[in-house]
Amino acid sequence: MVKRIVGAVATLWCAGALTACQSRDHEVVEIPVDLSPGPAIQDRADWEPVPLAACKLKPGMEYLPACGTLESFDLSGCDIESLRGLNRSGNYNMHFHGADIATDDTWQFIGVDTFSRWELGRRDEHPLYTISSQTYPDGTPYMLALVGCTALAADHVTGCLVDCTENSAPQFYTWEARRIQWIPGEAEASGGLKLLGEAGGHSGRAVDVYVTKEHAYVVSIDDYFLGAGGLQVYDVKDRKAPHLVKSIQFPQDSYWNGVWAKGDALYVASGDRGVLVFDITDPANPRFLRDLSGGARSDVHTLFVDGDRLYSVVLSPGGEVHIHDVKNPREPVLLGRYRDSTVRVVPGSYPHDATSLNQRLFVSHMRGGLIILDAADPANVKRLGAYTYPRATSHASRVAYFNNNLIAFEGGEDWGGHLRVLNLNDPANPTLIGEYQLPEWASIHNMELKGSRLYIAHYQHGLRVLDVSKPRELRQLGHFHTVRESDPNRGLSFWDGALGIRLPGDGYVYVVDSTRGLLIFPEI
Repeated sequence: MVKRIVGAVATLWCAGALTACQSRDHEVVEIPVDLSPGPAIQDRADWEPVPLAACKLKPGMEYLPACGTLESFDLSGCDIESLRGLNRSGNYNMHFHGADIATDDTWQFIGVDTFSRWELGRRDEHPLYTISSQTYPDGTPYMLALVGCTALAADHVTGCLVDCTENSAPQFYTWEARRIQWIPGEAEASGGLKLLGEAGGHSGRAVDVYVTKEHAYVVSIDDYFLGAGGLQVYDVKDRKAPHLVKSIQFPQDSYWNGVWAKGDALYVASGDRGVLVFDITDPANPRFLRDLSGGARSDVHTLFVDGDRLYSVVLSPGGEVHIHDVKNPREPVLLGRYRDSTVRVVPGSYPHDATSLNQRLFVSHMRGGLIILDAADPANVKRLGAYTYPRATSHASRVAYFNNNLIAFEGGEDWGGHLRVLNLNDPANPTLIGEYQLPEWASIHNMELKGSRLYIAHYQHGLRVLDVSKPRELRQLGHFHTVRESDPNRGLSFWDGALGIRLPGDGYVYVVDSTRGLLIFPEI
C-alpha cells in the first residue's frame, strides 16, 4: 500500500588548468571556463502549487465509514476510461499536494512517494483503486485509499489520495505519478562509463561512501525491506573485484547516513548518537572509539572534513552545523556551531548538507535555500547571503572558483529537483546562470566536482557526468543507469537508485546504489 509521507558531503576537488590536484586544502581553484555574459535566467520553481487531478471528496462522505470508499470520490472531472491503457508492468514515483495547496504557501501537506506494480489495484468497478486499513503507532486506526483519475499517457497518471481517521477530518491529496524507467532512447551507459566492479552484501539502504587506504566504507540506513543500517567495509585493491571484508551494526542505532575519513580516523553520521569515531589504523577492521553526542540523542545527517576541520550537520536537536578541530583526527574538539535564522521561522528550513572553500561554508538548507557563511572564526560564523527559489529543497552543492568567479552547483531533492548553476561573486546577491534537468520524477542526491567535470548521483536516473566548463551551457558527457527493473526491492521508495558518490583521486568513481551496493567506474 502507498506509504504515508507528508511534506518532504562533500568532497570538493581542486584543479589546475590541465591536471587535478588531490587535496581539499588548496584555497583557490582555477578552471578555464567561458563566463561570457548571457541572458538573465528567471528561476522557476521545481513544481507549481496547483491541484494535480480533477477528483474530489463528495460532501457528506468525509468521515468513516464512508470516507475512502470508491463512492466517496467525485470523479466526474476524470477520464476513467483512459486508466485502462496504463502501463502496469513497472513501478511509479508520485508526488502529492494537499487540498489547500493553491492557497497555503507553507505547503504543509505535500510530499513524494512511490507505488509499486503490485499496488496498482484494479477492481471491476474502477481500473485503479486500492484501499487498506492501517494503524498509527499510538493504536489509532485509519483508512488509506488511492484512486486514479486520468492517464495522461501510458506511463503518466493522476489521481487522489485520502487518509481517513475516525472522528477527524480527512487529509485529502491530489497526486501525479510517472513510471520509473530509463529515459527513452538511452542505453544502459554512454560516454565510456563502463562498470568495472560491483559488490553487494550491505544491509539496509546504502546511501554514502568514502574511499581511503584501498578500502571503501559504505554506510546504510535502516529499511523495512532491506534490513538494518550500518557500516560495510569493502576491499577495493582490485577495482574489478571489490569484496566485503567487514560489516558493523549497533543495536538501536541503524540510521547511518554519511561517512568521511581523515588519517586513521573514520567519521560516521548517526541518526541516534551524532558523529561516531572509528580507528582505521587497520583499514579492514574499524574499531569504535567514541561518539560526539555528549550522552544525549543527536541526529547527525551528513558530515565532511576540510583540512583540519570536521563539519557535521545536526538535524536535532537544534538544526545546526557543528565545527570540530581534527588536527588529532581521533580526538575531535568542538570549535563552534551555527544555527541559521530561518530555522523554525521558514517552514521546512533545516540544514541538510554542506561544503566549504576558503573558510566559506555553503549549507544546503532545504526550504531555506543555499546559505553562504563566513566560517573563518568557527565560534562566530557570519551569514553572508543565500540563494533561494520558490519551494526550494536545497539538498547538496559543490563550489569552485572558475577564472576567479565563485561558482556553485546546487541540487534540489524533490519532484522536479534539478541542478542550478550559481554565480556567488556577490554572496548577498547570488545569480542563476545555468541549469540541468532530467525528467522530473527523479531528483539529485549527491555530486562531486573534479576540474570541469561534475559527477552526479541522480537517484533513478543513475550516474550522470557533465562538462561544466561553460556553466551557462552544461553538456552531458556520459551516464550509467544503476537501476534495473529486474533488481529486487525496487519501487519501494522515491529515494531509490544512485545516492552516494566519491572520487578519491585514484582514477575511479565510486557510487553506491541503494539496492545494488558499491559500483566502481573509470573517471571520464
